[in-house]
Amino acid sequence: MDTLENIKQQIAENAILLYMKGSPNAPQCGFSMRASQALMACGKRFAYVDVLSNPDIRTELPKHANWPTFPQLWVKGELVGGCDIIMEMYESGELKTLVDEAAPESEGGE
Repeated sequence: MDTLENIKQQIAENAILLYMKGSPNAPQCGFSMRASQALMACGKRFAYVDVLSNPDIRTELPKHANWPTFPQLWVKGELVGGCDIIMEMYESGELKTLVDEAAPESEGGE
């Protein structure tokens, strides 16, 4: 499978997906750290892809998404945005609403 197909499959298979530098427990940049902490604070499980250990994805995803930077949050197949957008949505409460609606009921439901 080529890289673009792999990206499309990841996006399709994960309702909430964060492409980031590092992992939520060990982020490798401040933007990825803030984005993953905001997502974790919403209380639902989410998938992530470390673009530092996947250089092919790091190269191809910005072209596919037409978004040049990381992190990138994808919810239900749609690009939500990067760190600034994620933080604005978190502070306004929109992020929790979006995540709650996207998260499968079986994962961390209330």
